[in-house]
Amino acid sequence: MKLLTVLLLAAVITAPADEKKKKGENCCAGATEEFAAFGKDMAFVAAHEAPLPAAMKLDGGTMKEIPAADGQKARIFEVKAPAPTQKFLFVIHEWWGLNDYIKAESERLQKELGDVTVIALDLYDGRVTADPQTAAQYVQQVKEKRAQTIIKAAMEFAGPGARVATLGWCFGGGWSLQSALLLGPQAAGCVVYYGMPEKDVKRLRTLQCDVLGVFASQDGHITPKVVEQFVKNMKAAKKALAVHSYDAVHAFANPSNPKYDQEKAEDAHAKVIAYLKAKFQAAP
Repeated sequence: MKLLTVLLLAAVITAPADEKKKKGENCCAGATEEFAAFGKDMAFVAAHEAPLPAAMKLDGGTMKEIPAADGQKARIFEVKAPAPTQKFLFVIHEWWGLNDYIKAESERLQKELGDVTVIALDLYDGRVTADPQTAAQYVQQVKEKRAQTIIKAAMEFAGPGARVATLGWCFGGGWSLQSALLLGPQAAGCVVYYGMPEKDVKRLRTLQCDVLGVFASQDGHITPKVVEQFVKNMKAAKKALAVHSYDAVHAFANPSNPKYDQEKAEDAHAKVIAYLKAKFQAAP
């Protein structure tokens, strides 16, 4: 009777975990999964007002399809340096997708960095939206394996001798850090704009570049507490991290955001450009 009681108790305790497995839930979600879950958070969705209509002229980049290991094509927006180079910047879009704002920013970055080829990755496989509800769906539909395959395809495109820095905003901010982790010894630097940081210290120990983080103190999801923990985790991993926090809202640096803060965005941009130039100057 005692044995039967113990077995029944064990079944009660493990049942919820088994149910979670069946439903595909994970009690220890990774950084990308945690950010994707924000798509179900109505407060997070409401904080993303529809982007303002694009009103810029694109004149320096080209959309391309490149082969990927899963047999599908990966889409990139390439802005070439004036001369052949081994210096690359991977840019990753916000949760709206690879829209004209991201393309225009990629062209701007290339002009300011000079001898660096900028490649904007499309982790949405061609999907773009200006509707917050649709963006919430898209961010939840991103499969980590497919996203990693796209990043690796860009790495193949850049070549084994390339030194690559990464930069992304919001959804892309988290994936900027994930890209740097995938790059291994090819990583030259990493910029994270208000993206979900990696929390696994063991994974952070494998990072082979330092990180520049740009965050917003009024961000209700990538909160100051999240940033504080990131600082602690990077310290535990013995990795260098510089953080610039602004008294602003999430996505304050996006000019398509109705709450865009130009002064703070330009200040952050200047710091980012200085950081990237220093990283590329130090690259072999």
